[in-house]
Amino acid sequence: MARVKLDLPSVLPFSTEITVRVTDLNYREHVGNDTILSYFQEARWRYLASVGMTEKDAGGAGIIMVDAVVVYRSEIFYGETLRIDVGTTEHHSLGFDFVYRISGVASGKESARGKTGVVFFDYEKRKVVPMPARFREAMVPRT
Repeated sequence: MARVKLDLPSVLPFSTEITVRVTDLNYREHVGNDTILSYFQEARWRYLASVGMTEKDAGGAGIIMVDAVVVYRSEIFYGETLRIDVGTTEHHSLGFDFVYRISGVASGKESARGKTGVVFFDYEKRKVVPMPARFREAMVPRT
């Protein structure tokens, strides 16, 4: 069976911690696949907030998700504290990818990694727009 492969940068510039709640668990008593995307969203919101932005105003435009990839590495259980590292890659004129790594704080073991592709979006006009200069200055690494 072919598996999705997702390479991440060795360093992701933002980290946050989340403790697993009972409501995050599925019937097998580990974190459900839907919860992983919720963790990504929470980490993404915190990352944007750390640079004075939101999903509704990412430097002058909103962002909207266009795709998602999750690669599972190990189970996550109730009460674990997770570290979620976040960064951005694949920058282009209309969007970019957020990338994520979820690891156990106590174990250091990677549990999941993923990416969410986003484009900049004008919610009033309902259309994709170019990357705002303010976002580029704050979030796009200089090469």
